Amino acid sequence: MNIIKVEDYEEMGLLAAEYVSKKIQDKPEMTLGLATGSTPKSTYKHLIEAQKKGTSFKHITTFNLDEYVGLKLNDPNSYHFYMNEFFFRHIDIPRENTHLPNGHSRNIGQECEEYDKKIKGHTIDLQILGIGANGHIGFNEPGTSFESNTHVVKLADSTRKANARFFSSLEEVPTHAITMGIASIMSSKEILLLVSGEAKSEALERLLSVEELNESFPASILKSHPHVTIIADKEALMGTGIKL
Repeated sequence: MNIIKVEDYEEMGLLAAEYVSKKIQDKPEMTLGLATGSTPKSTYKHLIEAQKKGTSFKHITTFNLDEYVGLKLNDPNSYHFYMNEFFFRHIDIPRENTHLPNGHSRNIGQECEEYDKKIKGHTIDLQILGIGANGHIGFNEPGTSFESNTHVVKLADSTRKANARFFSSLEEVPTHAITMGIASIMSSKEILLLVSGEAKSEALERLLSVEELNESFPASILKSHPHVTIIADKEALMGTGIKL
């Protein structure tokens, strides 16, 4: 694992955007795996700025990690809405090149199978990831099989509570989500893990110190991937002993 240490959240987003932009310049037709939530917002902001300076997304294909089950695509809390609001509508990517699972599908099982087929039809060159306080990656909660492909997961109480800040109340947070599976994530050629804030410091410390892969801590599987880069800020690194 390569660790890039930064001062704060904003610098993390800037360096992550520069990292992604360089990959796009090297391979303009690359396939990019995307994440949502608060962690990558700064990255998307800086990628929008990168386009103004010459980075083009016209030939990029994207796959998002996950989506809530039960939310309409235009729901302000859906990840379809999030990606359009914070990224897609600001860049020159053709909409048909963007892919997210449909959590409002009438047949969720079939949706998972079809989404996984789409992923396997492309090789994800670079997957952007965050990490949950309990070690989840995507929405793969503790106990998820390392062999899992795209599937429906019941969200842990801790995950729902962490995401409640985006909703009016905890009761409004969906109980289930479609997520790219751990095997799907690990099939990416490269992974860029973004970690920011004191709330993620314990998870990052555990990831860096873990010696055995364990499904009770899903992020541990990243130790077996040949090409993982972590960009972490000062607060996230607090418990790791790594100094800036």
